[in-house]
Amino acid sequence: MNYFVTGATGFIGKRLVQRLVERGGTVFVLVRARSRPKYEQLLEFCGASSETIIPITGDLAESGLGVSEADRRRLTGTIDHCFHLAAIYDLKASAESQQLANIDGTRHLVELANDLNVGCLHLVSSIAAAGLYPGVFREDMFDEAEDLDHPYFRTKHESEGIVRREARVPWRIYRPGFAVGDSNTGVMDKIDGPYYFFKLIQKTRQLLPPWAPIVGLEGGRFNLVPVDYVVAAMDHIAHVPGEDNRCFHLVDSHPHRFGEILNIFAKAAHAPEMALRVNARVFDIIPPALLRTLGGLEPIQRVTNELLRELDLPPDVFQFLNWPTRYDDRETQRLLAGSGIQCPELQDYAWRLWDYWERHLDPDLFIDRSLAGQVKDRVVVITGASSGIGKATAFKLAEAGAKVVLAARGVEKLEQTKTEIEEKGGTAFIYSADLSDMEDCDRFVGQVLNDHGQIDILINNVGRSIRRSINHSYDRFHDFERTMQLNYFGCLRVTMGVLPSMEQRGRGHVVNISSIGVLSNAPRFSAYVASKAALEAFSRCAGAELADSGIDFTTINMPLVRTPMIAPTQIYQSVPTLTPEQAADLVARAIIEKPERLATRLGKAAQVAHAVSPRMMQTLMNTAFRMFPESSAALGQHEAMPEESRPSQEQLLLANLMRGLHW
Repeated sequence: MNYFVTGATGFIGKRLVQRLVERGGTVFVLVRARSRPKYEQLLEFCGASSETIIPITGDLAESGLGVSEADRRRLTGTIDHCFHLAAIYDLKASAESQQLANIDGTRHLVELANDLNVGCLHLVSSIAAAGLYPGVFREDMFDEAEDLDHPYFRTKHESEGIVRREARVPWRIYRPGFAVGDSNTGVMDKIDGPYYFFKLIQKTRQLLPPWAPIVGLEGGRFNLVPVDYVVAAMDHIAHVPGEDNRCFHLVDSHPHRFGEILNIFAKAAHAPEMALRVNARVFDIIPPALLRTLGGLEPIQRVTNELLRELDLPPDVFQFLNWPTRYDDRETQRLLAGSGIQCPELQDYAWRLWDYWERHLDPDLFIDRSLAGQVKDRVVVITGASSGIGKATAFKLAEAGAKVVLAARGVEKLEQTKTEIEEKGGTAFIYSADLSDMEDCDRFVGQVLNDHGQIDILINNVGRSIRRSINHSYDRFHDFERTMQLNYFGCLRVTMGVLPSMEQRGRGHVVNISSIGVLSNAPRFSAYVASKAALEAFSRCAGAELADSGIDFTTINMPLVRTPMIAPTQIYQSVPTLTPEQAADLVARAIIEKPERLATRLGKAAQVAHAVSPRMMQTLMNTAFRMFPESSAALGQHEAMPEESRPSQEQLLLANLMRGLHW
């Protein structure tokens, strides 16, 4: 038996070709001249030779598919079944491309099928050919289709009409539901249909534990069918004699509502499920004119577009939530009876679809998440780079190919760091700068821009920390002034100097090294935390103002790190801390992911606890405050007190339970 197949290298097409080859047939496949590699891949997929799957050069856009006269003579009167699968199955595709592929391509195929006098023409259409018909759409219905305004619906409907009106050979039409991946392997070739909502499910899982109940939307019934069922059913029905000039729905006889589908995939993803689903029809009470007016407002458009971009959703997807059509498939089921072919239950294979998407299709997999991809050959300014977090970060970024610009007051340590970086093959430049001096901040920024032409990433790492309780600071107002001068005004001055050039270039990233103390409201660190909180507040405001300028702001609420800055507090020698290298890893993550805030789980928990029960957290922090002693440095003593060098069991227990908090 001889077959002719268009769209043979597509997701459905190559699986159908594989089954036709297994039947012992010879399959002629339409291949564009520039798509020869896809043909080779088809041979490999089917495990067949070029004598079994034979390429026919042509193009959907040309009359008669552009098949040569020699090939026409070769095929005339020899093709038992002609399968037309070449089409666009994508709501996001342009109207022009859908017109060309779905309508013009089908007309050209019908011309060729008539000329070749094929035994039967099989059109793979879609349930979209019914439009948004309100009610049950039977397999023998066609002209009754309604609401065909969307180009995908219109072109699928019109392509069926072309076959029905213009084909002079017997024909059969198949309307699959929304095809998803293979129910046995989960394999899928693109993000479409329910896959659009997988990113939303994934983000919900990242935010909430799986047992957390959430509120969501209910909608119409969406007919999902795995590709293996579509292919098996089509192959079987195509070879049943006496069923010409009929249409068959390849659908799930018992489809799920939109909210049920999301819950099935949420369960497969171990994400929170929607305990309460609000029917999306409630939005129908809003007058369409009002919706159009609101949707036309620029602020709403921008917020909506950003949300859609973040979740990777097409703009049209929400208009189909209340899908009104049910699809009767009694003729299909009549022909499949006794064949063993049936549509599996979604909940039985949803986990395979999710697993394949997360491993192979998740858009985040294709983002360059390497540090080198973000910093190679870029100018990265690191303040406070002579030791601790700054020095470790400099090594890490230089190793990834960044041109690191190191700033600190002391030249000697900077020279040593520069030498070590260059010995490992990196590139470093050093600048002596006192960032508590506003004039020196301006000089430093101007010099860097003059020397390098640009600053791609600014890491505000420089800082001064003071651990001293308020009742020992009544006569030390300068503690607050000097921390604010460096931690806020100095960093702010450098940032303000860098921003104009970033804004002009439409690209830049400012990373501020803040403290977990801002989230936990750490006692004894009122001066330090206040200065860091001020810088955070500025960054949030600046991030909002410059969101459309290509400039990102990231705040890292760094936990306690073992650096020279904490050395005067002896008790910190006995509590768990991060190493500078671990802190540098957080900086690298901030550069790669560009979040607004990067914090540890403990830091986030402290922030939530303060918001939910501020009095409880105040009591807890006060208890810790009383448990830990004032340092000898804070009291102006030169030698450590005994209780500093020998922390109690209670102090060590609390410090280990709340690892990284400042006490």
